[in-house]
Amino acid sequence: MSGYHRKLLRVDLTSREVRTQELAPEITDAYIGGAGVAAKLLYEETSADTDPLGPENVFIAMTGPFTGTNVPSSSRHHIVARSPQTGIFGESNVGGSWGVLLKRSGYDGLVVTGKADKPVYIAINEDKAEIRDAGEIWGQDTEKSARWLKSQTSPKAAAAVIGQAGERLAPLAGVPHIGTLVRAAARTGLGAVLGSKNLKAIVAAGNGPVPVADPEGLEQSVKSLLKHITTATETFGKYGTGGGAENYEKAGNFPLKNWKQGRWPGVAKINGVVLHDTVLTGRKGCLRCPIACGRHIKIAEGPYAGLDCAGPEYETMGTLGGECLVDDLEAICKANDLCNLYGLDTISTGATIAFAMEAFEKGLITTEDTGGVELTWGNAQAMVDMVDKMGRREGIGELMSQGSRAMAEALGHNASEFAVHVKGLEPSAHDPRRFFSQALSYGTAARGACHNASWSHPYELALTMPEIGIAEPQDAYQVEGKAAFTSILQNLMCVQDSALLCRFTQIGKAVTVNNMVEWMSLVTGKQWDVESLMKAGERVFNLKRLYNTRLGISRKDDFLPPRFMTLNREGEELTNQLPPMGRLLSDYYQHRGWSEEGVPTSDTLRGLGIA
Repeated sequence: MSGYHRKLLRVDLTSREVRTQELAPEITDAYIGGAGVAAKLLYEETSADTDPLGPENVFIAMTGPFTGTNVPSSSRHHIVARSPQTGIFGESNVGGSWGVLLKRSGYDGLVVTGKADKPVYIAINEDKAEIRDAGEIWGQDTEKSARWLKSQTSPKAAAAVIGQAGERLAPLAGVPHIGTLVRAAARTGLGAVLGSKNLKAIVAAGNGPVPVADPEGLEQSVKSLLKHITTATETFGKYGTGGGAENYEKAGNFPLKNWKQGRWPGVAKINGVVLHDTVLTGRKGCLRCPIACGRHIKIAEGPYAGLDCAGPEYETMGTLGGECLVDDLEAICKANDLCNLYGLDTISTGATIAFAMEAFEKGLITTEDTGGVELTWGNAQAMVDMVDKMGRREGIGELMSQGSRAMAEALGHNASEFAVHVKGLEPSAHDPRRFFSQALSYGTAARGACHNASWSHPYELALTMPEIGIAEPQDAYQVEGKAAFTSILQNLMCVQDSALLCRFTQIGKAVTVNNMVEWMSLVTGKQWDVESLMKAGERVFNLKRLYNTRLGISRKDDFLPPRFMTLNREGEELTNQLPPMGRLLSDYYQHRGWSEEGVPTSDTLRGLGIA
């Protein structure tokens, strides 16, 4: 069976032991790889008593069977640990080249435990791995650190590296991956997990082969589809993920003023089309990606002159822009770059700044708290200043870098009423009052308010996937059948996060589930079908839920924050509606085979082969 090396690299930083472990076929048969195998490892190797910032927490990076093959847009991997931000299942998916280089080094994944007695990094290359001193770059930003790491290993290496935010254990710290471009595994604070272990970086630089059962068959299959993928995603690649920001604002899906404002002309100044026409200097793509949605920008004049870096994506435009009412695109570019340098999640960072702006407006914080910064709506420089403070955990930035839930708890009064999060994770830039499937996904996703857990709103707008029962787009406000619709897409996303395939391949039906099934069979040598693949996705989703229920998560935690449940945005032609979460959750639990409290039943687990 190909698609795997059958090897996990295990590193114990406390004992400095580096060893390999077999990745058994029965595990990949059940959980595929990526998010699925990582979830199984995390479930088995942590407990309800595991401290997210303690040496006993496990940091896992897993590739999938597609990683490193000719499958388009598959150069991805998944990282998992117990989250310092939410306290529950933490995960983030990322592209670039790091996962491919790890796979080419002869490993399917990496498991890190313990804590080093001083700053270190892990160097992985050609079936070898060692722990090295990182004292010279501790305290440095991610870009400077990555340059040094490449000088010490290989110029073709990719570095998963934390910045000062991760070193200082900021719960909003992510893990930028820097190779030929910057891609960030930003969500749920897993950069702080690395910081807690004194692990500055993990560098991968392998160039070995990746096993494929039928390489000729895979090449022919991919070749026959490449032109279609390129054509179907052409506009998306040209303007990037932010190209549709104006349309989303018109649809009522774009976040504004901490999710309470209905309309905003400022979106016309900060979207992907404007970025393309002004500061964009080039497109960058992950390895094996025909879409190339990555942006590179340069700013020649003004307060941010000299900026030459990765550009912001849709979520960043929505959170640092729309949520804060900042219509200065260059300021958003600056804040995005600071997040990459410090290693901060742009989504939670922008959302927390928007929360702080509302707290400032309500008098819960003042300029005495902010260090003299007028934290008013639309104040672009104030937004940039707050990112800087959060990255350094300086002044009010120390509190803000913990996220809006922690900040609301610290401020007291009625701050929790306008702290927008689910289970401690701020939502991405999609409004659940516009798409009821997003409401369900935010409520039930393992990591919190995550649109990627289902990526369902495109299927309420235009997409179809008949082979999994979605023959036509479903009405966004339809309640009947929404549970099944959302569950199917959550299962599909678990498949993609386990095999490792970018969601954007679904745009324009560029890649279908039938294509995924064919590629899984050609890569692994095992005959998959739609039913077996989707059953694996369902198994992965339920295991994540089981992990969270062990930590006390239940129905009480699956509801949306007050702003999404009680405040309906108003504006010309807006069609937003308040999601009926009680009914939606009850239908969903019944469809999933969970109890009324949201816990997977024994019969359901047995049916999925989960002991």
